[in-house]
Amino acid sequence: MEKNDLPEAFGVFKPVGHIVIAFRSAADQQAAASQLIEQGFAASALVRFTPDEMKAQADADMKAASPLASFGQELNLVKAHRAQAESGCSFLVVHAPDDEQAERVATVARTMKAVTAQRYGRFIIEELVAQAPGEAQVFESPERGLDTETPAATRR
Repeated sequence: MEKNDLPEAFGVFKPVGHIVIAFRSAADQQAAASQLIEQGFAASALVRFTPDEMKAQADADMKAASPLASFGQELNLVKAHRAQAESGCSFLVVHAPDDEQAERVATVARTMKAVTAQRYGRFIIEELVAQAPGEAQVFESPERGLDTETPAATRR
């Protein structure tokens, strides 16, 4: 995956076979990337986004989104990623197509206290980082909005 050629579904970012992780800082993002490379992930399997890059990507996705994008959670996640980027989060997108790789990435994300980490499958998007007490995920629909709130994204 390259930043200039991102996978999409209905005009919004949907990196099937990847995990999108939001970190509170660029330092946390870099430390996680280093851990993953030490564990054998290729540097080419990791794509980093600064907060400004993620905001720009989210804005472009929201502008290009098809009406069909609102049926799933992809558009809500784009909005959540934008809100996290607005609060200063840096992002790491990791190619982890199998369960063993996904678990290794999830372990690093949890160890590094990632804000969120979503594993994108073909039909489901799974949150890999447990929410803090009182911040449990809820059933989502486009009408209910996001379950990732900006204030929670900035808490330690």
